[in-house]
Amino acid sequence: MQTILRSSKQAGSRTFATTVFPVTDAFKKRHIGPQTGERDEMLEALGFSTLEELSTSTVPASIRHPFELDLAPSMTESEATACLKTMADKNKVMKNFIGMGYYGTLTPAVVRRNLVEDPSWYTSYTPYQPEISQGRLEMLLNYQTVVADLTGLDISNASLLDEGTSAAEAMHVAYDTLRGKRNKFFASDRCHPQTLGVLKTRSELSGIELIIGDVENMGDPSQYFGVLVQYPDTEGIVHDWHDFAAEMKDNKVVVVAATDLLALTLLKSPGEWGADIAVGSAQRFGVPMFYGGPHAGFFACKDSFKRKMPGRLIGLSRDAQGNPGYRLAMQTREQHIRRDKATSNICTAQALLANTAASYAVFHGPQGLKDIAQRVTDMANTLRLGLSSVDGIECNPGPIFDTVTINCGSNGSKKFLDGAVAAGMNFRDFGDGERIGISLDETATGNDLESILHIFGNASPNMDTLASDGSNASEYQEGLERNSPYLTHPIFHKHHSETSMMRYLCNLASKDVSLTTSMISLGSCTMKLNAASEMEPVSWPGFANMHPFQPTNQCEGYKEMIDTLDIALCEITQFAAVSTQPNSGAAGEYAGLLAITRYHQSNGDEDRKICLIPKSAHGTNPASAVMCGMKVVTVETDDRGNIDIDDFRAKADKHADTLAACMITYPSTFGVFEEGVKDIIEIVHSRGGQVYMDGANMNAQVGLCSPGNIGADVCHLNLHKTFCIPHGGGGPGVGSIGVAKHLAPFLPGHGVIPCSGEGDNVKMSEDYAVASAPYGSAGILPISWMYIHMLGTEGLKEATQFAILNANYMAHRLDGHYDVLYKGTNGQNAHEFILDIRPLKEASGVTEEDIAKRLVDIGGFHAPTMSWPVAGTLMIEPTESENKAEMDRFCDAMIQIRSEIQDVLDGKISADDSPLRHAPHTADVVMADDWDRQYSRKQAAYAGPQDPGRVKFWPSVGRIDNVFGDRNLICSCPPMEDYEEAM
Repeated sequence: MQTILRSSKQAGSRTFATTVFPVTDAFKKRHIGPQTGERDEMLEALGFSTLEELSTSTVPASIRHPFELDLAPSMTESEATACLKTMADKNKVMKNFIGMGYYGTLTPAVVRRNLVEDPSWYTSYTPYQPEISQGRLEMLLNYQTVVADLTGLDISNASLLDEGTSAAEAMHVAYDTLRGKRNKFFASDRCHPQTLGVLKTRSELSGIELIIGDVENMGDPSQYFGVLVQYPDTEGIVHDWHDFAAEMKDNKVVVVAATDLLALTLLKSPGEWGADIAVGSAQRFGVPMFYGGPHAGFFACKDSFKRKMPGRLIGLSRDAQGNPGYRLAMQTREQHIRRDKATSNICTAQALLANTAASYAVFHGPQGLKDIAQRVTDMANTLRLGLSSVDGIECNPGPIFDTVTINCGSNGSKKFLDGAVAAGMNFRDFGDGERIGISLDETATGNDLESILHIFGNASPNMDTLASDGSNASEYQEGLERNSPYLTHPIFHKHHSETSMMRYLCNLASKDVSLTTSMISLGSCTMKLNAASEMEPVSWPGFANMHPFQPTNQCEGYKEMIDTLDIALCEITQFAAVSTQPNSGAAGEYAGLLAITRYHQSNGDEDRKICLIPKSAHGTNPASAVMCGMKVVTVETDDRGNIDIDDFRAKADKHADTLAACMITYPSTFGVFEEGVKDIIEIVHSRGGQVYMDGANMNAQVGLCSPGNIGADVCHLNLHKTFCIPHGGGGPGVGSIGVAKHLAPFLPGHGVIPCSGEGDNVKMSEDYAVASAPYGSAGILPISWMYIHMLGTEGLKEATQFAILNANYMAHRLDGHYDVLYKGTNGQNAHEFILDIRPLKEASGVTEEDIAKRLVDIGGFHAPTMSWPVAGTLMIEPTESENKAEMDRFCDAMIQIRSEIQDVLDGKISADDSPLRHAPHTADVVMADDWDRQYSRKQAAYAGPQDPGRVKFWPSVGRIDNVFGDRNLICSCPPMEDYEEAM
């Protein structure tokens, strides 16, 4: 199910019957922006007659497919929706009381409609441009406040990928704290098994010795650098960790607590009892189970760990007028800058899900959350009392929060598990034939409790008496109960009516640029259309309300959907197998390099640890290599932006006996199809290494060429780029990996739900897990399924060709106004191009940041990728889904900015006095009584030609002072006096 060998594919990918009549409402007409006339105009401007001519000139003949992809014929939107609906209906939506970190939850309708399903939220990009991201930055600050308050720790990041990988990140932070002076990490065997599985994988190649066992028998604490405990534990028991934490502190052992945010409304926070770091999942704060994801993992820590903390951090600063403004703070980019010195390869967060969880907390408020938690624990204790009266049934001792673990003894567990299924319920099967777990959540009802008691033989429970006794049993003894306040900031007390909450969410959305506002031309990030028909299935109960550890015979629809998606991805990449488990691009990098490492180990090549990485590579590439125990050797690039093959060959020769892999991006990070890519691959293969291809630029390959056909051994696929899963303001993401046949045995597995795929070549191990859930962020895979099956072979190829056409058209329009830094052999770019701002910067003093901020004023545009992969440049990628009018509007804005730079060059105005340096301009600034600028108010806000039918985007803050924010770090919702003091 997780991996599909192409050899197992029957009759190609043609799984679904389609009409023999011509399709009149082809989805590609709505996905691809330029219409026929616009296409012809752009081709003529470039000197080509057809898309095929442009493709032939742009893509080297040596790597072009000599065949068409063998995919299912394209479907209309209605056909694809109906087909996917039949799959969703094959999934059995049960009352899931399995727990293990995944719970039923009730997403407030006002949050679902105005955030989760609102393109203003899900089509925005990571908030690297804070002036046009104030809405989601504020909600992410709310999220950080929720996590920090409930965990009782100083600081929280803006989310990680899931609970298991958050625990692994904590292990590495603890390891780095002692700088490797100790190498043992202890994990309690009462942690969730999927978390332990991720820890096993992450520790193996990092020089960390992982010990799993009973904390009572861990031995001398001074031999460990860190310890992980679960609070409450996986069997439901709430332990008092005060004395344990104190002992660990005396021995300089970092204490990590995996915990539950809802439980912490009633239980003493980890920070109060001595934990240094707290991790977990915010899923039960209004986020559906989604068959395992996407969910926001959380990470909170003491202040002393803040510069080692992985992921993004939202901070408060001030703008040019001294007003408060939010921004990404501190180490948000430090990890990328540090490359192979980074302590984490984290690039993506789960921003959309973190915002959902934060909104859930804002809507319910502290008392509402406490009421939900109290009801859950009252019901759990009521159930425990009712079960304790049944002969032969023994329940776990208290105190508990939401989970009852039952030892069935000689009765055996099977008949009760089967009885639950017959009643439409799932319990946790511990797999030992005796124990069952039942975890209650906010969706549980009194009728559910009666049904459960009947299953176990309590035929006539007195529910009134049990409920009364259960409430009494819910009291926690001194030392465990929570007495400290939380969520005291006014934001958690203001929006409890639906009217107020609706207005709050819409007000935040209005502060942000998303694809609902304008094109987002970020190079390497592929911000294309996320069609409504692709998004709708995500909310269907058959996909949203499935627990990742349900019996697999209840998940046939998910199996069919994932299998057919993976078959299509195998065909597109020309690889043998695909894994959907990695839940971000960086996680895909890690999983791909892990497969390479284990392949070498299986061949006895333990010494192969050298990874060649070009200077132009993503910052996550070297960090991922180091995580897999590799040593990074940097390769130079030449004057045209290509990998310097002579330098590459020399370093491959030098390390021939120890070469493990190389990491390349194709087309190159500079937006060019390198002619020598096959030579590079041959150099690596002839010296015993493997080739990892970064899939960030697959949008220029699909249907024209492929990683497998070019010769790569593994490639990760950013489904949140090429395959239309939306970025969600910084996440979710999916980093599926495709591999050649010899690497298929080394793809991720899972210890709870086997995902060994098909074919004798696939031999998974539970220790290979790279995410908590067996299929990663399975709940958003229907988006990519719809995209591929609605476009089909012809549509996918055309999408790639139009991405190349659009990029080259924009480069053509801007060339002469700006220098296009790199071009291919025949003068074309791939799907993106780089404008070199450095000559203008040197001559005028105007910076790439000035241009980025001015684009907000002129057109309401998000800036292109700034100062990466080359400092002092802008990298532009229009994608295939923008039409000519929008691309022209962007080019017109850039040309207008160029004329303002020319005014500086001509001495008409200084850079410091120009509108470029003061951008972006807020409405308050433009409408102020006093105006002492050397340019007009009109030029500030309405420079260049205007579209009278277009609503102007007004930023809510001026240019943010990043340095001030780092020097005066505020990263949770502060009281007003803190704002005033900071400003």
